[in-house]
Amino acid sequence: MTMHRFKTFLLAACVAGGALGAAASSIAASIDEVLDVGITRTAEAKTSQAKIDRLADETRNLLSDYKTVMKQVDGLKVYNARLERQIANQNRRISDIDNSISEAAIIQRQIPPLVSRMLDGLEQFISLDMPFDLDTRLGNIEAVRNNLDRSDVTAAEAFRQVLELYSIELQYGRGIESYSDTIEINGTSREVDILRIGRISLVYQTTDGAETGAWNTGSQSWEPLSAGDYAAAVRKGVRIAKKQATIELLNMPVAAPEAN
Repeated sequence: MTMHRFKTFLLAACVAGGALGAAASSIAASIDEVLDVGITRTAEAKTSQAKIDRLADETRNLLSDYKTVMKQVDGLKVYNARLERQIANQNRRISDIDNSISEAAIIQRQIPPLVSRMLDGLEQFISLDMPFDLDTRLGNIEAVRNNLDRSDVTAAEAFRQVLELYSIELQYGRGIESYSDTIEINGTSREVDILRIGRISLVYQTTDGAETGAWNTGSQSWEPLSAGDYAAAVRKGVRIAKKQATIELLNMPVAAPEAN
């Protein structure tokens, strides 16, 4: 009886041991499966993290590119706004120029008659003025008058030349000069030295110094002067005009102003 119980216990123990061995094998297999799943998930997690990092880098790059492009867009907006203002100003200038061109065409047609009248007035003035440098002064007028018919001389250039002649005539009233000339004295042509002091005095002296005279604006003729009163002064004035002597006060005949 006792041997039978022992056998039964031993059999039960063997059965229990086999069951435990089977259970251990099953648990080991399950652990391996769990570990494999963990490894797989870890690998997948690494792959996912790499994708996330790559996408994050791409996102940062895209954001940086976006900010750069937006800065360029803002700069282009400012640049375009400035160009629009410049274009508007240029359009206004074009409009003003078009108006000026239309007005200039009218003015250009009026310049030649104006220049002609100015030349006539200047020629008349010279004919009534003291007769100094007549060949030069009248020759300048004739040269400008001839330029009016030349195709290569614009109306503006002709007008400028006339203004230059007026400026030259203005300068004549402020300077002193001496030159040699031939004039009629009592119906005889004589070689003389002419002394001009502005437009207040025009005198002559023969080359031998024997005769001295002055231009009489009232009679429009040359009249002799007293040699004792003016001969030395005129001779001195000629030297001053030629820069051969220092400037000093001179006793010169000056026509008295006429009462109106």
